[in-house]
Amino acid sequence: MDLCATPAVELARLIRARELSAAELLAAVLARIESVNPAINAIVTLAAGQAQAAAAGLDARAARGDFAGPLHGLPIAVKDLAETAGIRTTYGSPVFASYVPSFDAPHVARLRQAGAVVIGKTNTPEFGAGSQTFNAVFGVTRNPYDPRLTPGGSSGGAAAAVATGMIPFADGSDLAASVRNPAAFCGLVGLRTTPGLIPADLLDPMGVVGPIARTAADAALLLAGMCGADAGVPLARPDRPGDFLGLRPAPLRGLRVAYTDDLGDLPVQPEVRSVLAAMRGSLEAAGCVVTDAAPALADADEVFQVLRAARMAARAPLLRDHREQVKATLAWNIEKGLALAAEQIAVARDGQAEIFRRFASFLADGPYDVLALPTVQVLPFPVEQEWVTEINGEPMATYIDWMRSCSRITVTLHPAITIPAGLARPGPAPAP
Repeated sequence: MDLCATPAVELARLIRARELSAAELLAAVLARIESVNPAINAIVTLAAGQAQAAAAGLDARAARGDFAGPLHGLPIAVKDLAETAGIRTTYGSPVFASYVPSFDAPHVARLRQAGAVVIGKTNTPEFGAGSQTFNAVFGVTRNPYDPRLTPGGSSGGAAAAVATGMIPFADGSDLAASVRNPAAFCGLVGLRTTPGLIPADLLDPMGVVGPIARTAADAALLLAGMCGADAGVPLARPDRPGDFLGLRPAPLRGLRVAYTDDLGDLPVQPEVRSVLAAMRGSLEAAGCVVTDAAPALADADEVFQVLRAARMAARAPLLRDHREQVKATLAWNIEKGLALAAEQIAVARDGQAEIFRRFASFLADGPYDVLALPTVQVLPFPVEQEWVTEINGEPMATYIDWMRSCSRITVTLHPAITIPAGLARPGPAPAP
């Protein structure tokens, strides 16, 4: 059995049946990383010694019939934006290139409590700014299907590591598109979770943590290990992790689908539209009721730009003290935030509330069970290109404008999932 190609749910079953040990699985994963990672550069900090000690402790517990939780013995590498106690956390910034925190981010603490073995960190752009994974500390991460192309971002290291079998699943964080975009570029499942489902940001519901996996069942398993109430995070929901265990596929017949390949006005490359058209046919063949319909979300673009910039303004000390080490797009976004007037932020927050209500009404009035739309508007692009500057000849004014099919959904505060729909061009599948 190739453990690195085995679904996480099956690995969890084997460990609980005592047919596989955490140490054996970790050894397979470390060998896989040694073989594959040099060409992909997805895992940028490896904590093998800490992981081996954790796996040994979990195996000792299992020998006593005691299991830590749903992720007992399963290896994971954490996105390098989340703090990991005793493991370097750089945020993709040369300013923090040697930073080793003494604490875990809330969802990382939950991962450990659930029995996950943290093996290291996955690459991310500087402070997660941008959907192309590169930084001055570790360099660029490459797409497993074609190393000349980007895996997307900002959870690009996470997606590339999962697609190549270096880890069975990974955590990601998502503000504009940072779970959904790399999942789409690497042919994976990526879930932008409901705000508060996984303890994350103290007060802002737009930035969330979510799972990236090769299957929906594996994503649900990882979600079970990260979700739940947290006394230190006011927005954390009291969801029960067990609700996400043992999920089975729901029947598609009768599912009411609102379908759009451009959200009404977005430029989308023809190759992307072609793949989506084939998927629409598959939904109809499965018995879904598919209707051409799109909610009015054009005003979400300005709301997103303002609220994102307001978040970025918190990085002002970084820009003031280390400007020469901050990439240009991040500096621009921080300065945009600092230039905002209080009225602009207040209007944007009111606008978001209205957009949330409008989107909820769109689903209820259809009525529609889901909205199907493109996760990405473009195909993966060369790693030398920092961001998409035009789509179908239409200029993109900023480094985040090319991912509006995701950022508009962010503003609605609804959950969203990326699922593989097909390959836009022939190419080798990533190992395993």
